[in-house]
Amino acid sequence: MADRRGPGRRWRLRAARVLAVAGVLAAAVVASPAAASGTATDTTTATDTATATATGVAAAAPPPYLTLEASYGAGTVTNGWESVERYRDTTTGFRTEGYPPDGRGDQDGKRLTYFGGVSRPSSDRFLLYSAPGWNSGSRTTPVLLVHGANDTADRAWANPGEAGGYGCGAASCPSTGLMQYLAGRGHRVFAVGFAHKQGDNLMQAQVVGDAIAVIKAKLGVAKVDLVGWSKGQMSTRAYVSSLKPSWGRAYAGDVRRLVTLGGPNGGYDYPYAHGWAHDFSIWPECGGKVNAPSPHSHMTCYGTYTAHPEFSMTPSGGHDNYPGQRQMLARWDGVYGVDGAAQDWYTTYYGGQGFYTAGGGIQAAVDAGSLIGPLHSAGVPASVTTYLLAGGSADVLGIFNENRGPSDGVVFVSSALDTTGIPTVGGKVTIAGANHLELGWHGSAAAQVATWLS
Repeated sequence: MADRRGPGRRWRLRAARVLAVAGVLAAAVVASPAAASGTATDTTTATDTATATATGVAAAAPPPYLTLEASYGAGTVTNGWESVERYRDTTTGFRTEGYPPDGRGDQDGKRLTYFGGVSRPSSDRFLLYSAPGWNSGSRTTPVLLVHGANDTADRAWANPGEAGGYGCGAASCPSTGLMQYLAGRGHRVFAVGFAHKQGDNLMQAQVVGDAIAVIKAKLGVAKVDLVGWSKGQMSTRAYVSSLKPSWGRAYAGDVRRLVTLGGPNGGYDYPYAHGWAHDFSIWPECGGKVNAPSPHSHMTCYGTYTAHPEFSMTPSGGHDNYPGQRQMLARWDGVYGVDGAAQDWYTTYYGGQGFYTAGGGIQAAVDAGSLIGPLHSAGVPASVTTYLLAGGSADVLGIFNENRGPSDGVVFVSSALDTTGIPTVGGKVTIAGANHLELGWHGSAAAQVATWLS
């Protein structure tokens, strides 16, 4: 018992501070605009007028399969954004994805307001954030920011400190981010907010296309630039590569540049390589509350052996709440080995019954639906110039950092800079002083992104 509680206490202390990073990689009835009239207003006319005045191009209507359900502006929108709109894609094929039953994956904070009070919205809904200057900035090509897993457009791009201490990867967090940095330099900045925090990357790629379609209609432009952070790399890259569900729309040829920040271009295996430490932030009996999948089907916490299929990386017991994480997996044991010092390291990575845990192993999860191979095979169009940014500092506070090779604490540098399937590479840079959660606001990272977008 002492052996079980010793490491448990140590990792629970870290897990209490993990916040978004442990999940980074780590059909609901939506209230009608009328029902949300206390906080939402229809700003279409004013927006169209402002756009036409600022750009000289009359704003067009978005595609007919997109419905504007609600708009939020001054008095409701926070964190420096000018407005937030909620859209619904009426295309048959979208669905309500699974959510952990204990509520850890539910929408919260201002996002709950923006989604019409629905905590578990269907994935056919999305939010489009607009930054100040979205219709008046001097830069020709607008920018769409796409956040990562278990994150929001607010925390990722506008207020890294929104989640509290350690939520930004550092001991103290700034109150502004890449949105303000780019907008202050004349960029017309937008961001997308997904209905599901760990959702299917192929459905989210369709949403990325939807957001681009709305931006094009608003501004009368032909192309946008995409910036995808962490898991956000998956949906942005899937969109331009036309990797899609059978019912989905193909790439519309409307992206000029793609920038990935700490994106697992070569995949990642962190949950399996460090599963013992990872699980203490997840397993309820160990005090875990983080919205992230576990590599294990069973685990012993304080003498009690329990099963939690709702937190499984793969479909289990009628649950499949973390498809987006499974889609990012790739094995790195052939390059960097496995953490042999971790409890149950062999059975965690390769599958089987360990002393405290049991699970199917990483290969079973890869076989259940990783998208890394399909993305490499599909390839980014040569017309899309792609830039890859990696973090070089494995010092994310509050977690066990990836230590088997050079990393940003979660993703290997060699994965973030992997150019397989990318024919037109505009640049590759490692920010030595930035970890995975700092890539969206670190000064050097922001400056590099701005340079690539200029």
